[in-house]
Amino acid sequence: MKSLYLRSSLALACALGLAACGGGNDNLQLGGSVTGLLKTGLVVQNKGGPDLAIPAGATSFVFPELIGSDDDFDVTIKTLPPSTKCDVVNGKGKSGAYSVYSVEIRCTTTSYDLGGTITGLDANGLILINGSQRQEILAGATSFTMTKFKEDKVTYDSGRVPDGQPYGITILQQPTGRTCSVANGTGTMGSSAVTNVVVTCG
Repeated sequence: MKSLYLRSSLALACALGLAACGGGNDNLQLGGSVTGLLKTGLVVQNKGGPDLAIPAGATSFVFPELIGSDDDFDVTIKTLPPSTKCDVVNGKGKSGAYSVYSVEIRCTTTSYDLGGTITGLDANGLILINGSQRQEILAGATSFTMTKFKEDKVTYDSGRVPDGQPYGITILQQPTGRTCSVANGTGTMGSSAVTNVVVTCG
């Protein structure tokens, strides 16, 4: 009779506090941050469980399914958006007493050159911009790209536009004594370089 009473008391204690008995209620969240996700189509899973679709532009995510304390988790990517590469950082581990928000999903979208042709440029001073991207074009140039510029004899790869993102080339500064105009300067980047922007100076 005494042993039955002790067993019943132990069962009640475990029911009131599962963590003390080596288990835990499924009451913790699993998620983290997202960076660089420009397109829809990213789907992730935890241990091969239900799909979680993460929308374009998201900066964070949380699985709707809760996990317990001392549970293993393994966040993996099931599908990727087009022209996108994503990596999972801190995606595998074991939960503690608190929700897990340390998983990171880092994405990059394939980017392409943006440029075209120039006619009539016989003076320095022309500066083209695409958003925050800036390119100075020298006299005599017959073509340009927003991708490359030189500084202290070092060529930097900058100004590419990600697949599916809008672009808009405008003139920030006219060349000395000349007036230039831009044609075909706006659009949406596809899966190859844009080379049909036309800058005409006169």
